[in-house]
Amino acid sequence: MAATAGLKYAANNVATDNDAVEQTLIETVNAWLSWLTHEKRGSKNTTQAYQRDLTAFVTFITGHLARPPTLTDLSQLRTADFRAWLAHRAASGVARSSTARALSVVRSFFRWSARNGICTNAAVVTIRTPRQPRAIPKPLSTENALKVIFANAADGETWLNFRDRALFTLLYGCGLRISEALDLNQRHSRSSDFLVISGKGNKQRMVPVLPAVWDAIGEYLDRCPHSREPDAPLFYGARGERLAAGVVQRRLRSLRRELNLPETATPHALRHSFATHLLAGGGDLRAIQELLGHASLSTTQRYTAVDSAKLITEYKKAHPRAQNNK
Repeated sequence: MAATAGLKYAANNVATDNDAVEQTLIETVNAWLSWLTHEKRGSKNTTQAYQRDLTAFVTFITGHLARPPTLTDLSQLRTADFRAWLAHRAASGVARSSTARALSVVRSFFRWSARNGICTNAAVVTIRTPRQPRAIPKPLSTENALKVIFANAADGETWLNFRDRALFTLLYGCGLRISEALDLNQRHSRSSDFLVISGKGNKQRMVPVLPAVWDAIGEYLDRCPHSREPDAPLFYGARGERLAAGVVQRRLRSLRRELNLPETATPHALRHSFATHLLAGGGDLRAIQELLGHASLSTTQRYTAVDSAKLITEYKKAHPRAQNNK
């Protein structure tokens, strides 16, 4: 509410800089979001996440200044003000990774504003990004990944069970993000060797599809009672709407209890499993980078740490000198 009030206040309190065109904070934020969507080609999820982070920043500044800020106020923020914001997030228990992302969003907003002659702040570039431990992906074992898939359909069960089996097979078989899978439409169900996936930043990549994946999708569609029009969702919710990620996450939480799986068993863990199992099977790191749609190879290299950890574990289990601690 405070952020909304702050932006509404700014809409009625115009900031002027050297007789430049007057702009309000809310107009500037809307223009920045439009730029993210149409010029940077940010995905819907990315743009919404950026909006949430910037709104949270404005919320803090509103309380920090004891009044809703204007663009002039933002341009005059000092290093101490930004550090107070970071300290507030730390005291609130916000993860360092989330704060690092939020700081990146705030910097992005100020950079764009400066390039467009709207608002300049030199202090924001002096703030160091919070250090964070390098996260190592937590894949499922091959056995547990298959448990997740085959727990979801059997003769006599509902079309929803077959839907879940098809979705989890797709996530594990193609390494998709859950949002990428749920954005697919019926036209993508036309069997071929590849799927064209629009990933983060609307960047497209081609992903090979195994026959087993098409078979699972076909079994689901044979039972699905909803529209098969090309632009209709591929994966439906129970009421005929596009399936929501929250429903999938709840389903996997339920399976964790039923199958005694680790807490790390999530829809995204199936993507981690795809990459880790490919790497363990001799897959090329560059090829895996392309399949996952990672912009940077360093992101994909996290999976080498997982594979190395497994090698060390197996070594300690199998080598006689490791077993005897000699």
